[in-house]
Amino acid sequence: MNINKVDTHIIPFRFEYYSIESLEEAVKLLRKYGSEASILAGGTDLLVNMKKRITEPKHLINIKKIAELNGIVETPKGVRIGAATKLRSIEKSEMIRKSFPVLYEAVKLIGSIQVRNMATIGGNICNASPAADSAPALLVLDAKAEIMGQSGLRSIPLSEFFIGPGKTALRQGELLTGLSIPGLPESSGSSFLKIGRTSMDIATINVATFLRLRGEVVEDCRIALGAVAPTPIRILRAEANLKGKMINQDAIWEAANIVSEDIKPITDIRATAEYRKNVSKILTRDALTVAWERALGR
Repeated sequence: MNINKVDTHIIPFRFEYYSIESLEEAVKLLRKYGSEASILAGGTDLLVNMKKRITEPKHLINIKKIAELNGIVETPKGVRIGAATKLRSIEKSEMIRKSFPVLYEAVKLIGSIQVRNMATIGGNICNASPAADSAPALLVLDAKAEIMGQSGLRSIPLSEFFIGPGKTALRQGELLTGLSIPGLPESSGSSFLKIGRTSMDIATINVATFLRLRGEVVEDCRIALGAVAPTPIRILRAEANLKGKMINQDAIWEAANIVSEDIKPITDIRATAEYRKNVSKILTRDALTVAWERALGR
């Protein structure tokens, strides 16, 4: 048995390390080394995988010192969060907590405080785990991913960012620079709920919801789930079913049943597919109910 391939506290292979301070340097290195390079931000996933030799990059590019990738900035249209912003910074932001409670709730449930002090929002997204907690929250917030490459900056809806487990829409030589989130209108509410085997485990299933009301009618609705498909997904049929209806528990329950019908969970170490289908109804109902109450200002 080779201990370096089973359980180790060291990184058992050689690589070149770069600590850079500009996006131009990052793009230049990514273009030069391509698939042999990996981006280091928080390292909570990457370093673990390097120690286990799941991934063995020959070039490691530390982007922590790039100013444009750090921080939460209010904009005329909403807010921009740099890709290298720590999850703990998002959790501690009073503006995020008040204006985007669904994101605050999602981030607060990621790992432990020690993990959130290191992990970044960009890493949680670029890891492209189907169970990523921040992903459903950002999906219902209609977030856009800002991407930099040798051709310049481009922006795509986050719903187009996830391609499959561990796969994103990032092209070779590109990196995620930030996430832009539009401001939420009045008479709207959002909510995030999660079930895991333990309080710090990754999600067995998670749900994020957003509602905008006009009086007692649902004017807009977004529902997103994680750990129920190859990627975090929005349930468009359930959203369409709820739009234009009077908001009540019957309408919410009908949408929740559609969610259960449209997801495609698997059976794995955390839960059976049947369990996930059943629980998805309850979590969606509860998350929509909380979003409804918040839209009413309660």
